[in-house]
Amino acid sequence: MPAYHSQFNDGDYQSVGNMFLLPIKTKFRGNAPYGKEFIRKDEVLNAISVADANAEDIIDEALDLFRANCLFRNFEIKGNADRVLIYLILFISQCLGTINKSTPQGEALKSLNTLAVSNFSIPSDPGFPLNAMYQGPTDKFQADQMKQYFQQLRQELVVRLVDRIYIDGQPSKWWMCFSKRKFMNLSL
Repeated sequence: MPAYHSQFNDGDYQSVGNMFLLPIKTKFRGNAPYGKEFIRKDEVLNAISVADANAEDIIDEALDLFRANCLFRNFEIKGNADRVLIYLILFISQCLGTINKSTPQGEALKSLNTLAVSNFSIPSDPGFPLNAMYQGPTDKFQADQMKQYFQQLRQELVVRLVDRIYIDGQPSKWWMCFSKRKFMNLSL
């Protein structure tokens, strides 16, 4: 059975390094572009609002594919969106390792939000585990852009992950059983 790949690989998106800057549905500030499927311009109010809250973005896709893909040791990269998917799956693994079965929902959200904004490596940094697969930024502007995008992805992912994991105030055992699994034998 092959691993699942991103549906956004075939799109025409802005790239930083060899990774797409994909649109996401978020309230957090950052440089993720607005996708046509997520926004509509209100001509009367001259404002941008969410058009379809049910449209799937890369974060929804990562959460849906995490449990299936984290079982694989090898993952063939078929496009620049797969690199974003790999990063998000590794970050989900890191989040699951941070919380445990007895962590209350509020405390988990607080600790994961701290993890999301904590100092982290980007491609070409010495501590980044995927330097062989990711092209680093070419200049300081691209490095800042990549760091902001990763931080925005991490913050939005934490909120959605906690909502998905916690059922009736307790973490789901179907998610927590993957806390020890390492996708591609890597961790962030």
